[in-house]
Amino acid sequence: MSEISYQIHGSDLQFVEVTLPPNTAIVGEQGAMMYMDDHLQVDTVLGDGSRSSFGGIGRFFKAFKRSFTGESLFSGRYSNPIQKNQRVAFAAPTLGKIIAVDLAQTGGELICQKGAFLAGESGTEVNIAWQKRLRVGFFGGEGFIMQRISGKGVVFINATGALTEMTLSVGETLRVDSGCLVGLSSSVTYDIHYAGKIKTAIFGGEGLFYASLQGPGRVWIQSLPMSRLSAEIMGNALAGKRGMGGKFYVLLVIIVALFSLFSEQ
Repeated sequence: MSEISYQIHGSDLQFVEVTLPPNTAIVGEQGAMMYMDDHLQVDTVLGDGSRSSFGGIGRFFKAFKRSFTGESLFSGRYSNPIQKNQRVAFAAPTLGKIIAVDLAQTGGELICQKGAFLAGESGTEVNIAWQKRLRVGFFGGEGFIMQRISGKGVVFINATGALTEMTLSVGETLRVDSGCLVGLSSSVTYDIHYAGKIKTAIFGGEGLFYASLQGPGRVWIQSLPMSRLSAEIMGNALAGKRGMGGKFYVLLVIIVALFSLFSEQ
């Protein structure tokens, strides 16, 4: 059972406020902290701060691998050393939602898109989840690397647009645009399938492939991938707009492109 309590604030630009009881801690992504109480102890740790049987070299190697999943090389560890509850808040780096997932309800493990991890209780580990199937790696929209979040307690993940959770029964299959997939429990089978009809694949606007998710398990889906938002703004900017409107679109394209770049670091 999780020791912390939390409250998610906001509708579209969200942040989560976490209350830490005495002698508890939480690890947050670099630069995600919004505010905190005065008595919290803050330490910068390699990766997620988890231990390694190979000492310092092992911790550095784990942190280096973690950086390939879209997370920073260092994280902030926020500990409560006093006998009174303390608060710390984390803000999402994307225009969307934050959800809390109790890893005890997903078998102690969660597979997510790169850069999804925002914060998690101390002991949470973020590692590489390799896509073993070639077609998933090439055409799945996420490449060969996703995040594997494991441990105990609650973790917070973020995504763009609206976010929905679905529970799939045994054998139930859901087709999803690959860019809209945020996370899935490890019991869900993830595969890629061809759209089928040439005309639909070329002119339907949905791409040549879609993600196929087969239960049992839980999946999380976002409505607006950052890549889709960037493409839409870029298309408007290149549509021949003139005057201040055109300058505004170009400026917006640059802002969104920079935002996408740094949010994936």
